[in-house]
Amino acid sequence: MKTARMKLPRTLRIFACVALVLAGGAARGAAQPRFDDVVRNLRHPDPNVRVKAVRLLREAKYPEAIVPLAALVNDPIDAIQLEAIAAELSFFLVQDVPERRRLAFLVEVRNRGGAANQAFDLGPLAVWPRPAPPEVVAALLKAVDDENGRVRLEAMYTAATIARSPLTAEAEQLLIKALDHYDPAIRAGAARMAGRLVVKSTADVLIKSINDSNADVRYASMRALGLLREERAVTALIEQLKFYKKGEGAWSALDALARIANPASVPVFTELLADRDPFLRRGAAEGLARTGDQASIAALETGAGNDPSNMVRAAMAYALQKLGRNYIARLIEFLDDAKTTLQVQDYLLEFGAPIEKELLPSLQEPDASIRAAVADVLGEIGGDASLAALQGMKDRDKDVVEAAKRAVERMKIRRQS
Repeated sequence: MKTARMKLPRTLRIFACVALVLAGGAARGAAQPRFDDVVRNLRHPDPNVRVKAVRLLREAKYPEAIVPLAALVNDPIDAIQLEAIAAELSFFLVQDVPERRRLAFLVEVRNRGGAANQAFDLGPLAVWPRPAPPEVVAALLKAVDDENGRVRLEAMYTAATIARSPLTAEAEQLLIKALDHYDPAIRAGAARMAGRLVVKSTADVLIKSINDSNADVRYASMRALGLLREERAVTALIEQLKFYKKGEGAWSALDALARIANPASVPVFTELLADRDPFLRRGAAEGLARTGDQASIAALETGAGNDPSNMVRAAMAYALQKLGRNYIARLIEFLDDAKTTLQVQDYLLEFGAPIEKELLPSLQEPDASIRAAVADVLGEIGGDASLAALQGMKDRDKDVVEAAKRAVERMKIRRQS
């Protein structure tokens, strides 16, 4: 058993865990199957036996099941595929995906997917920082050619959520192929994956996809080019921004320009800093921050105190911190608002390890949501000081306690990688 003190061999501990799961099921007095027998049942001709094996391995939650389950991602039965894909995702998720999702910036895909799409939207802190085996990523990317639309979408976003950079050569080629898929939802998902993992080899296809027939693909491709910091796309992105002028097309083009941070874009950012659209003001602030435009500091300081949008004030606080001012404390204040939590966590992750010392005092903030959000960030960027603070952390709020436990586990995984 997992909690036993005696030093059982790891394989026997897995057998015991699977047996414990089965004990809550249908077997009454019958011998419980061993772990290796359950794995063999993944190849059973009876689909009912296969799906039961998938569920048992998922509930057992041992990472040794990840690779054997990959074979069923492309099972001939749709329901088994979906079970296998959900099982693979579950091994990497820090928590179950909440019913209501929060987005860090934009509504990035109109086609609402299932748990995998939602997990992707929650960002890098939604999954443990452990690498997905190459055969699992490849199996998922092959499943994006499935005839079933739900299977395709879940496979695409599970791959995008659990894969880590760098991809294998095989996975890169499968991703590039997905960027030209007949299903626009898959093309958009592939673009988002390419951006998240900074897959440079996709740049040429993404530049072409700026003019895709589908709006979601165009928007996802623009944002991906920003994440790739693809300088060749700057002129085209400025043209797209001028063409759209407002709405998601303009937001996507500006977000990309803000990430590429080419000095030629500074006049664009400066002009949009006072735009009526809060999303454009936010993108402009981020662009000025990343281009290092010191001339914008006065305007940013005014906006950080007076802008009517929390999202924009947070972006301006980020910009001022990026430009050398001390605004971490101001940024932390926005973590108590669910609408800006992911946005600010992304900023803090971007700043990385150098701000650890400034974040540690926020573990004592009066607001529990702030303490929990900071703990999660420290789990990703913190070092020995954070580990010591989080391991010994006592808190009256159960969500903060859980966040501290997650952070400690994340730090341990990072150190093992």
